[in-house]
Amino acid sequence: MSRIITLTTDFGTKDGYAGAVKGVISSINPEAQIVDISHQVPARNILSGAFCLLNAAPFYPQGTIHVAVVDPGVGGSRRPILVQTKRYCLVGPDNGIFDLVLEKDKVSCFIHLTNLDHFLGRVSATFHGRDIFAPVAAYLSLGVKPDEFGVQIKKINKLSFPLVTKSAKKIVGEIIHIDNFGNLVSNVTWFELKQAKESKIKIKNRVIPKISTTFSDVKSGEIVAYLGSSNLLEVGVNLGNAARTLRAEVGDKIEIQL
Repeated sequence: MSRIITLTTDFGTKDGYAGAVKGVISSINPEAQIVDISHQVPARNILSGAFCLLNAAPFYPQGTIHVAVVDPGVGGSRRPILVQTKRYCLVGPDNGIFDLVLEKDKVSCFIHLTNLDHFLGRVSATFHGRDIFAPVAAYLSLGVKPDEFGVQIKKINKLSFPLVTKSAKKIVGEIIHIDNFGNLVSNVTWFELKQAKESKIKIKNRVIPKISTTFSDVKSGEIVAYLGSSNLLEVGVNLGNAARTLRAEVGDKIEIQL
């Protein structure tokens, strides 16, 4: 049975961890279509993993199985889970990594993965991606029903997502992700920007005079603020790297002066 299984992890491509996950899936279901969303999520950064999944998952066809493993609590008290939604199945740790993508879909059920029959033999305390999540995804792709993997639970853990604060004079958000180009992605949404279209942006003591449409609205090497493809305020450098230019990091504040 052919079915798409996507992988989003912080495993990188140096050590063979991602390859092991793919090997398990292919051994159980050789016809599964395995698609890498990313293995370059910053290590242990659940928020970046959630953002990465949000950017890609909604564009896959109905019935896709999304495996996401950014799992600093592996082997501890956090539960391994399966989430069935109207469109997809999501498999991974119960640490909030699915929180953002679930805002775009309707949940049918949450399953705490407990059925050892669908795990990979003896489970390593440090590699649930290989020993739990990969085989569960593979068996799902073969048609095993979600409720056969464990017991239903009423809720799962929420992501610790930074809040945007507002006053009469400014909106304050923060950088939640830095992409491969060095663009700084904030948690300030298009809705909040509607009231600030002509406002100045301040980040790392640098002031950007306006919100532009795209990079080429400014000269090469200049800093630009714009609404990104995820409908969030971003800061970049035309033909450059904003993270390096501004020495910016995830968690840095960004202000929109009203």
